[in-house]
Amino acid sequence: MQGTVTVIKLVAVFAAATMLGRWFQDEIKMSAVRKEPWHKPYLSLPGLIILAAMFLLPVLIWIIKSSK
Repeated sequence: MQGTVTVIKLVAVFAAATMLGRWFQDEIKMSAVRKEPWHKPYLSLPGLIILAAMFLLPVLIWIIKSSK
């Protein structure tokens, strides 16, 4: 039973990451079609979510490890 719950959690995270990645890829494609600057997709909502995760995840891991 415990293994099933773990697999469900992993699938949920993978699905969310896939949806966010595809959303960001669509922003990149739309930006290229509109001939916007290269940094414009990173300022969209999916780009900001990815940047926040990229910068905050190591900080959160460091805080958790240092609190033990």
